[in-house]
Amino acid sequence: MTTFTLADVRERTYKSRDAWWTVFLVDPLASRLVVWTANRTNITPNQITFGAGVLGLGSAVAFALGTWPWLVLGAVLFHLSFVLDCMDGKIARLKGNGSVFGAWVDFVFDRIRFFGCMMALLVGQWAATGEAVYLLLAPVAVFVDLLRYLNGAQVAKTRQAMRDKLREAAAGRDVDAGVADPESTETTAGRVPEAEGEESGERVVFMEEALREDPSLDREQVYARAKAEGARVVDVHAGFSERMGWYERLRRWLLRSRVRPHLFSGIEFEMFVCVVAPLTAVLSAVWPGTTLIVAVTVLACAALLAFELAIVAKLLLATRDFGRELERLRRDHGGNRG
Repeated sequence: MTTFTLADVRERTYKSRDAWWTVFLVDPLASRLVVWTANRTNITPNQITFGAGVLGLGSAVAFALGTWPWLVLGAVLFHLSFVLDCMDGKIARLKGNGSVFGAWVDFVFDRIRFFGCMMALLVGQWAATGEAVYLLLAPVAVFVDLLRYLNGAQVAKTRQAMRDKLREAAAGRDVDAGVADPESTETTAGRVPEAEGEESGERVVFMEEALREDPSLDREQVYARAKAEGARVVDVHAGFSERMGWYERLRRWLLRSRVRPHLFSGIEFEMFVCVVAPLTAVLSAVWPGTTLIVAVTVLACAALLAFELAIVAKLLLATRDFGRELERLRRDHGGNRG
């Protein structure tokens, strides 16, 4: 029987960059639990996902009861359910026993757990206090959470559409500059990057892909490596980097600890709403009736919206650089070929 070590878990299951909440508050515990679980049990990823759902249900019940001791218990249970949610993926990668259906189950359970706990928290506080602000805040939080999912998926599709069109241009094919329809089936998604440019003999390296695959690199190193390999670098985020020079310095500093620059993502949103906010209820033990649940939830919504707007702004700059890069490729390959 294979014996897994903590080093194995870190090497084979840790992401090269992750949310700071996961890096500092989840992985240290989850990785050690994964070592014990993988070596001493035959528990499957789906069973761990089910356990996370049970803890999430317990958290929702505690939130619904409304008083501060139950709110604290609900926050602890929610965080532990998230630890299990991280464990199932690590077990799957470590043992190689994951499945496509398991990934779907994990996603659906995660969304149900968060939605149920958030609604139980806010509706429970309305029932306990009679303050309508909790009912007003519930649809706002749901909208913000939905918006970040819709925005994230659409931004990813648009970026992929731009890369596909640039690869087509690098291969000397005729493409238009429009990227308004990232759903188009005429793109070349899924092609191996090394095969791109096969008609012209030119290989293209996308800066964003190179930095994502190896976060330790900086832009100068990517250019140097591509030059040594005889490849062409395409950077649709050059305009953003020129305007936000501090971003590269922040990125390198954060990545020393595996923390991604997107400091307030969906993970932080969930944790602030369902862990930090209910934990503020301990103030009621000192000052009865005092909590910061509304304040923390509003702060979480505002922070998530701010980072989503930053992503949109970065995408806008990228679409402008995309047009310039496309024109350079067309010019280098003699323009459109009709």
